[in-house]
This record gives sequence, structure tokens and C-alpha cells, in this order.
Amino acid sequence: MPVEKLRDFLDGKGVKYIAVSHSLAYTAQEIAASAHIHGKQLAKTVIVQLDKRFTMAVLPANYRVDSQKLKAAAGVKEVKIASEDEFVRLFPGCALGAMPPFGNLYDMDVWVDRSLTEDEEIVFNAGSHTELVKLSYKDYEKLVNPRIAEFSSL
Repeated sequence: MPVEKLRDFLDGKGVKYIAVSHSLAYTAQEIAASAHIHGKQLAKTVIVQLDKRFTMAVLPANYRVDSQKLKAAAGVKEVKIASEDEFVRLFPGCALGAMPPFGNLYDMDVWVDRSLTEDEEIVFNAGSHTELVKLSYKDYEKLVNPRIAEFSSL
């Protein structure tokens, strides 16, 4: 269902994209290898709580959220990586850990690590562990209107 919801949204906006099917994979690194994509090219969605508000942090698959950098960028008192149990209900129909980075479809703010803005395209999970979507980063930014900051580290 989430894959169809995302496709309907993109089609409705007239955005060009490519759907990429791959073998079953769970971690961002496994997905990148399965789809023959470099880890930096694959964006992962990490659910964080910024002062207890669920928020999407989108960063390269081979990086980690640096809570201190995100805290400073967001101007909040507390940053906490949410547990799967805490956020699973927020993404009905999505495979756990495969949420697409479209907070606007889930009433959620989105922060994008500045390093992703340097790429022409963004590739991300489409709600399942077997399908990715690739589209231009500029289109993604127009659709999602994320906040951009440096908040990741290797």
C-alpha cells in the first residue's frame, strides 16, 4: 500500500521517477549492495524525536545521525533516536524501517543532511524492503520542503 500511495503522490505532482526492485534486504547497506547503489547515494530515513515530536532525519545510508549536531541545528533541548516500537504505528502499511522520506505524507517534519543536497538524485525505500524510488533531488526538495542542515557523521 505505501508504494502505491507514494507513486500516486508522485504521479499526481507530475514528477518523473524510477522504481527499482531488488531482492529482500533490511539494512541500508544490504539494500545498497542488493540494488548496486553506493551507500552515500542511498538515503535512509531515521525517526527521531526533537523535544518529543516525531521527525524524519534523512541522511546517506552509510552515515549516522549525530544527535548533538541535529540538536544544535534544530534549536531543541532534546534529540532522541526513536525506537521501532515508538514509531511503528505512525506508518501504517509500511514495512518496519522502510518508510519513504516524505514526512508531508505522514504529517511529520523532515530534516535532510546537507550532503544529500549535493547529489543530482536521491534514492530511498518506498515503504517495502524490496523496492526503491529514485528521483531528482530538486523534485524531492520541492515536494517535501525539508529543513537542511549538517547532522550526520560516519
